Amino acid sequence: MKVFIFLFLSVLILFTSCNGQTKNTNQSKELLEKGDIVKELGKSVMVIYQDKKNNYWFGSWETGVYKYDGNTLVNYTTKHGLASNRIDEIKEDELGNLFFVSCYPKQNIVKYDGKSFITLTSVPSKEWKLQPNDLWFKHSYEFENKIYRYDGTTLYELLLPNPPNLTNPFGVYSIYKDQKGNIWFGTNPVGVCRYDGTSFNWITEEDVTEFRNEGANGVRSITEDKNGDFWFNTEYRYSIYDSITLKSNNFYTRHESIGGLDSKKNSDLDEYLSTVRDNNNNLWFVTYRDGVWEYDGTKITHYKVQDNLKNITLFSIYKDNDGNLWLGTHQNGAYKFNGKTFEKFSL
Repeated sequence: MKVFIFLFLSVLILFTSCNGQTKNTNQSKELLEKGDIVKELGKSVMVIYQDKKNNYWFGSWETGVYKYDGNTLVNYTTKHGLASNRIDEIKEDELGNLFFVSCYPKQNIVKYDGKSFITLTSVPSKEWKLQPNDLWFKHSYEFENKIYRYDGTTLYELLLPNPPNLTNPFGVYSIYKDQKGNIWFGTNPVGVCRYDGTSFNWITEEDVTEFRNEGANGVRSITEDKNGDFWFNTEYRYSIYDSITLKSNNFYTRHESIGGLDSKKNSDLDEYLSTVRDNNNNLWFVTYRDGVWEYDGTKITHYKVQDNLKNITLFSIYKDNDGNLWLGTHQNGAYKFNGKTFEKFSL
């Protein structure tokens, strides 16, 4: 009888101990999933995104990603499951899953389902497809001609072919889905490529190949204006033709456009980092050191972005679900346009 009681107590202790460990593990996991509540953003905000639930996400240079639900600001870092504390890109799939891309110190794509962060493993593939709900991710850390396509199940690693007569290795700096569903890849330094589901078409003019500036900038943004012309963060605009409306031997025509943003003949402002089209069909251009410029199709308006009367350095511009414009900055957090000027975001 004593032996039986001893065995029973031993099993009970073991079971209780395991239960306690499971409970503690679940509590630890829950704490990690919640992130750290903070009072302000980190200084360096590279990208901004508003999800389907209207939460804002701010991806930083070195302090992970921040979620703002209108009341609370939560910071997620590598200790919560991110693969890197640098966030270069944020995207969302049709189910509401978020994806955080880091291009440094190595390429990582992390999926967040609202509960946990999962680093995706890519599968090398030669199978190119163009499906409406796929997500496309850039690879700009090393010049390896790579991009990624995610179909909801598998992350495919694809090699983008070189343009004709150019064999330089390149990185993909921007990806854009146009109004017809084609995918565009902005590279450094070999220009712009369009994939229409069947073929690859390249634009390798000197303003987009960047050889004139030793590849200093690359095609970091791609935008369509209200007339359907494309802007590749240079001083030109491009009219693109399909097989039905082809008007030349090329699939595009390059036009002289606004030139330098400051209208000077030998302007240094003929390239920019980020572009967006607002709800009034005006184009907004972000420069690194010289503020933001709005183009309404006729005139250009300059907006200084300053801290203590000194120009600050900028990364990106973003239009949220309500059409509000936001800026990501190098050392000053995030800014929001109030209709007249850009104000620093704070709780």
